[in-house]
Amino acid sequence: MVFFLKSLDLSCTKNQTILRMKFTLFSQIITKLDRSRFTKLVKHHKTDKHQKGFDSWSHLISMLFCQFSKSQSLRDISKGLRSATGNLNHLGQVKAPSKSNLGYQNKHRSWELFRDYYYCLYENLGQHFTSHKNKFRIKSKILLLDSTTISLCLSLFDWAQYKTSKGAIKMHTLLDYDGHLPVYAHVSNGKTADNKGANDIPLHKNSVIVADRFYNDFSLLHIWDSNAVFFVIRHKDNLSFKSIKELDLPDDKHPHILKDEIIELTGKSTKEKYPKKLRRVAIWDDVNEKEIELITNNTTWCANTISELYKSRWEIEIFFREIKQLLHIKSFIRTSENAVMIQIWTALITILMLKALKQMAKYKWHLSNLVAFIRLNLFVKIDLKTWLDSPFEKIDKPPEDTYQGVLF
Repeated sequence: MVFFLKSLDLSCTKNQTILRMKFTLFSQIITKLDRSRFTKLVKHHKTDKHQKGFDSWSHLISMLFCQFSKSQSLRDISKGLRSATGNLNHLGQVKAPSKSNLGYQNKHRSWELFRDYYYCLYENLGQHFTSHKNKFRIKSKILLLDSTTISLCLSLFDWAQYKTSKGAIKMHTLLDYDGHLPVYAHVSNGKTADNKGANDIPLHKNSVIVADRFYNDFSLLHIWDSNAVFFVIRHKDNLSFKSIKELDLPDDKHPHILKDEIIELTGKSTKEKYPKKLRRVAIWDDVNEKEIELITNNTTWCANTISELYKSRWEIEIFFREIKQLLHIKSFIRTSENAVMIQIWTALITILMLKALKQMAKYKWHLSNLVAFIRLNLFVKIDLKTWLDSPFEKIDKPPEDTYQGVLF
């Protein structure tokens, strides 16, 4: 009886694998999306009210195809999906969109739909995996804050004001250290200062925000402190303060710690904005051969933990490099603000799906290799899970003793 059940399970698994091999790799990736949640958001935003035969789901699939295939234009998206004739029904589409229809919806369909869907997917997928083992022994949620600038042509993107003859947008991002995925993102024009772009970030009690000197705004830091949020910020060189108490330095295991002290701000404006005491830790950066000075409102961590927290900020720079190099986010297929926002948020949905696929695979993928291989096999009919676990076919070695036959 047990043998029969095991045989039945193996038979079902085999049948499921054979069935999945009838679908393209892209359609199997799309099945990972929660369509019911998307439908609820569509009803909430009323984005299918004037769809003209091209509904929100088809729009999402088209823009995800743009990211996975790195299509450079509306024509590439339209013709690329049209080349998959017979497979679009597996994606939930009846037919490939025309160039004009896709361009119209990119301009008029609300980009907030795609933003909210990213947060829904992150809630279901993003928090259930980690990209690495957390080396910190603190229980607080570690969040990395920074922004990246994307240059634009001002004559084409006239709404993206930056400089007199140059346009740009800035993406302010709060990154989860564990999953290397944004818990919050806000896109503004290039003129918005980093500290101003951080005014609306979600504040989680007892979490830790790590940021560079551009967020050294004491009004902002006071708000964080009032909401029971810890911070580790690199302070500016011209900071005015007086030392209240010098703390003992760690033992010889951490010689890069130069100073650890409790300080009080002495500048008139800064003291009004942040009247509480702060902790200041000075560390030596061997790579760049310079001193880095940090401030924090936490007095219980050891100085080396504060140093390592600031060092972890580099992970958000890696994230910005990944989305710029691997996805279609540095150039845009349409010039309207709405179309740019849709392309950015579908890029974030794509990076979320890619990291989820990387997490479920047994093969140790590098993200750049995974993106490249999916791009090459987008419409290949192969089982996704099998391909993720074993992407390369094993070739048996020829027998060592081989003899060439005598011709004459």
